[in-house]
Amino acid sequence: MPACPAPVRPLDATAAAELTTAAAELLAGHGSSTSPGLLAALPAAGARLPDTVRHALRPVDTADGLFVLRGLRPDDTALGATPGHWSTVGDAGALWDVVLLLVSTLMGTPIAWDGQQDGRFVHNIVPSPGHESEQTGASSDVLLTPHTEDAFHPGRAHLLLLCCMRNHDNIATTAASIRRTALSDADVARLKRPLVPILPDDAYEEAQRFPGRPAPVPTLFDTGEGLTLRFDPAYTPFDEADEAWRDAYRRLEDELARVSVAVGMEPGDVLVVDNDIVVHGRVPFTARYDGTDRWLKRASVRVEGRPTRPSAEADEHGYGQAALTAWAA
Repeated sequence: MPACPAPVRPLDATAAAELTTAAAELLAGHGSSTSPGLLAALPAAGARLPDTVRHALRPVDTADGLFVLRGLRPDDTALGATPGHWSTVGDAGALWDVVLLLVSTLMGTPIAWDGQQDGRFVHNIVPSPGHESEQTGASSDVLLTPHTEDAFHPGRAHLLLLCCMRNHDNIATTAASIRRTALSDADVARLKRPLVPILPDDAYEEAQRFPGRPAPVPTLFDTGEGLTLRFDPAYTPFDEADEAWRDAYRRLEDELARVSVAVGMEPGDVLVVDNDIVVHGRVPFTARYDGTDRWLKRASVRVEGRPTRPSAEADEHGYGQAALTAWAA
């Protein structure tokens, strides 16, 4: 798998300091990164940030469908030990929660889920004992299969942001853009047909118990700017599709594997992924659970009015999961 050719957008020391200072002031003023008052204050605080920060966070603008914002510098010692589970993080790295929320605000509207990580707008992604072989961010021993974030839901993020807190072992995030693939017209036509659903993943236990009938969804969708996709093979019931469709899907998997790149994230890097264009995953690794394991923070962003989703998605039930928006929190 080749090294990532994605653009790196650097923040100079002055811009990085202004972003972290704004985050520190918000945190000091509201006492917690989860405070409703802090969330409500994000748009005004974001508007005061300099043009250098705003320019670095302009929309994704290449067929790679992603970029790395680089220049932030977390203090590894001040962070403390990598938590063993998201629920035990507490206030660890709270400043970087707010930094990530400010970055998210400059790109759209931060969203959260009532059924995941207690409705927090910033998730902590750490390896957790007992979850090593799951297809969730808490896994480690297995390849995290490339997927669209929250593919089961019509209100899924347009942008996925991953901020690296710690990565001593240089564990790569994988990424593959549908705009880099070479699919036949016949396969594209087949995969535009809504034949099978995408089911909720294991991070959404309540959604997995939802009694409504799963709605079939298209895997590919064409826009004026090119193809977009909705893809999560680990949670797709292939036995509901015909053989020709399954063959086309396998060829799509092969193409995504062919164009996949490995993104090596340094502490402070923010990887911005267009969730309509790029599927992401993670290579396997062996967790030590000694406080030094890989630690990412994750935020989801909605870009209002973006025409990258089929209109039929508006009729989906979303397995009973409600997307929360920061301004209404």
